[in-house]
Amino acid sequence: MKIHPRHVSQRWVLAVMGMLGMTMAYMMRACLGITLTQMVKPVLTGSGLQINISSEKSEQNYCPMPDDFGMSNRTAAVVAVDSSERFDWDEKTQGMVLSAFFYGYIITHLPFGILVQNIGGKFIMGFGLLFSAIFTLMTPTVARMGSTPLIIVRFIEGLGEGAVFPSMFMLLARWAPPEEKGMLSTLVFAGITVGNIFGNLLSGFIIHYVPGGWPNVFYFFGSITIVWFVFWCMLVYNDPKSHPLISDAELEYLQNSIGSLERKKDLPDTPWKSILTSGPLWAAIISGIGADWGGYTIGSDLPKYMNDVLHFSVTENGVLSSILYLVQWTMMVLSGILADLLVSKRVMGITAVRKTYAIIGTFGPGLGVVCASFIGCNKMMAILCFTVSMALWGFCVSSICINPLDLSPNYASTLIALANSIGCLSGMASPYITGLLVPNRTLLEWRLVFWTMLIIMTSTSVIYVLFGSGEVQTWNDPAENDCPRIKENSKSGELSVEHMDVNNIVD
Repeated sequence: MKIHPRHVSQRWVLAVMGMLGMTMAYMMRACLGITLTQMVKPVLTGSGLQINISSEKSEQNYCPMPDDFGMSNRTAAVVAVDSSERFDWDEKTQGMVLSAFFYGYIITHLPFGILVQNIGGKFIMGFGLLFSAIFTLMTPTVARMGSTPLIIVRFIEGLGEGAVFPSMFMLLARWAPPEEKGMLSTLVFAGITVGNIFGNLLSGFIIHYVPGGWPNVFYFFGSITIVWFVFWCMLVYNDPKSHPLISDAELEYLQNSIGSLERKKDLPDTPWKSILTSGPLWAAIISGIGADWGGYTIGSDLPKYMNDVLHFSVTENGVLSSILYLVQWTMMVLSGILADLLVSKRVMGITAVRKTYAIIGTFGPGLGVVCASFIGCNKMMAILCFTVSMALWGFCVSSICINPLDLSPNYASTLIALANSIGCLSGMASPYITGLLVPNRTLLEWRLVFWTMLIIMTSTSVIYVLFGSGEVQTWNDPAENDCPRIKENSKSGELSVEHMDVNNIVD
């Protein structure tokens, strides 16, 4: 039976392609975490390897090395490791390499957000990822030139990926009906976790099994992103009205549920004063900083913790890291479905769902990693704690991550660009500060890293609970501010007429 393109839901095609785009972006970003452990020379302390220090204090700070620890690991015995092809970069330098991406990422977020608002997100996102893919392919050659050239390349990759979130949010604003916003958004942003899963899993296997080692990781991820770019250009359109294959039924449904199916040509200039003075927006941005701090700490540094402290082999590291992200992805999807049900069945309002999820998604992960640090060298219990931590972070997607889309669908790309630009401060600071805090990679040093993560995530979520909102703000459509509209009470279902000339939405 042949399936006609008009019988396929084009909003779900967009969601799947968007999810794959997120996957490409995060595979290129995440693969460096594990690959870097194999790019640098073995860890030495004092008169030998960290595990050979026999003092009582050292036994408390370092986990014992397994007898069968693989020769490919950075912390394996010096006699067993060929370091001639590895780089002599200390923890501070490694932290700079990991954080360099975000220095470029933060620069282009806001300009791309404004550009997407004017011309749509399809080609901005597509060419942004193509740009990053080309420089990913260049990474092995540049790394051999030294750490500084590699830092520059990672910075340039960040410039390209700065287009991803503003573009995707604008596309969702045009394609996602309110009753499906949670599911569609969760599917798209589940690509973050899928990218981390395959970025870690495939990196470990490629390094271990493919002749040529770690350079193949960058060749592989750069190449498949170029393939994705071709299909993205063929299948995705900026809005439903411009799509030649959308069915009349789907077009009518989106028209009735969303209202505007194409980018407003006469949309007023971005209301910067209202945006920059919006309490709910700043609450979302601040809580996003905390959520990002946890995400970047786990994403960039967890492979190093599992290698340097728990002494997992590179393949074990890749598999276990992938399992953690798979659990997180599962929770993201399930929590997104639950959020939509809670709202559609009027069990909870949008604001209540967003705030509840934010608390779970920030306090839970921070507590989980702190518990892992106190468990010490018990590998199974440590992995269990990390698994719970990663799963609970999934609640952030259906709360903090999509909150700008709630506040202003018309200016969603600008809001997410602003929020992500500021949130990137976490990506810039977290790997670098971690490198400063763990010069010897001891359990006590890592415990301080995880306590820092818990405090930052919890304190920022408190601000969101106090000042955040899930309602559309008055400045979303200035032209309608003085017009009465019908508002439905999310609890009782009663209808009331209100005027849009108020300064703030009261939940």
